[in-house]
Amino acid sequence: MEDIVNNHYHYFIYSALFLGSLAFSFLINSLFMRFFFTLGMRNNNDGTIIRWGSKSKPAVGGLSFYIVFLLSLAIYSIFFNNNDALYNSQFMGFIMAMAIGFLIGLADDAYNTKPVLKFLAQVSCAFCFIFTGTYIDIFDNLMLNYVITIFWVVGIMNSVNMLDNMDGITGTVSLGIIISAVVIIMMSNDINNLYLASIIGLSAGILGFLYFNWHPSKMYMGDTGSQFLGVFLAGIGIMFFWNNPYQVTESLLIKRIMTVLMAFLLPIADTTVVVINRISKGKSPFVGGKDHTTHSLAYLGLKDNQVTWVYALLSALTIFFVYTINFLITSWNILYTVIFGGFFLVALAVFFYTTSRIRDTKKAGTEKTPAYSHTHYH
Repeated sequence: MEDIVNNHYHYFIYSALFLGSLAFSFLINSLFMRFFFTLGMRNNNDGTIIRWGSKSKPAVGGLSFYIVFLLSLAIYSIFFNNNDALYNSQFMGFIMAMAIGFLIGLADDAYNTKPVLKFLAQVSCAFCFIFTGTYIDIFDNLMLNYVITIFWVVGIMNSVNMLDNMDGITGTVSLGIIISAVVIIMMSNDINNLYLASIIGLSAGILGFLYFNWHPSKMYMGDTGSQFLGVFLAGIGIMFFWNNPYQVTESLLIKRIMTVLMAFLLPIADTTVVVINRISKGKSPFVGGKDHTTHSLAYLGLKDNQVTWVYALLSALTIFFVYTINFLITSWNILYTVIFGGFFLVALAVFFYTTSRIRDTKKAGTEKTPAYSHTHYH
């Protein structure tokens, strides 16, 4: 009986946290819209930024993400009477990594920092995880685990940053990954999890931001938001996808890999397509362009909000796949590897096909102008 009462208490607090964070996100972004006009705005003609549309808007959404994140931690410490958990080394490393990601993104929005500085900050985020015991644990050799952790954190931070190229896309995709983590935690009945409050609070913060970022957007999240979300998603990806601690069914490396590929399908696919296409054309993958998978769908005739809905539906599908892999499949066999691995490869091939269609239309001189101008950079 006591466990049931405690569970109801947890659900009540989490529901209140979600609704409160949603309202707070809406209100604080409204205030940012009123008082911040230039943060994140850059000169489109200076050669450093290539925007999808010509209209500049304030990039302040990331500020609300970080504030909601901190408030969620405070609420957890107040209502769950688990203050000791807030001072464990892993959680301190998590908070430090979030702070570095937020600050380097804020600096980039304010001052357009050099790429090497951003890269060093991203590596520092990975070190914060590693030095406090949060790293991808798939090899017997610790050094190999550390190397793949650094690659993962830097890669996801850049993938999320690169995906921030159309209205509503990054918020929608990030929300899908976060919901996947919530599904794993809640279905494992770990409702007192230290990270769950920040995950739920941030999901509400993203929803509140999406009200202003849905096409036609009034604001962007900027590097402040994409860098913070990138390190946050990389962190929960390590803890709940790569190193799933619950083992509800058999714990196999291939299941964890498939979970990661499903949860992070869209950012991984977009970055892979962009990097390969740019390198094949002799261009640097780090120089922005209108050649993302989102852009290709717009060039093929979809409106901006339709592109976002496509990504939202794909995110919902990946959430279902994460649930299926971890809770419905009790005995893994090669067939499941073929199904989920095949789905990932098919999605990758489809995105490559759409971008190749764009290259063909450009060569033929029949490229269509997108119906709407929209957001940001990359």
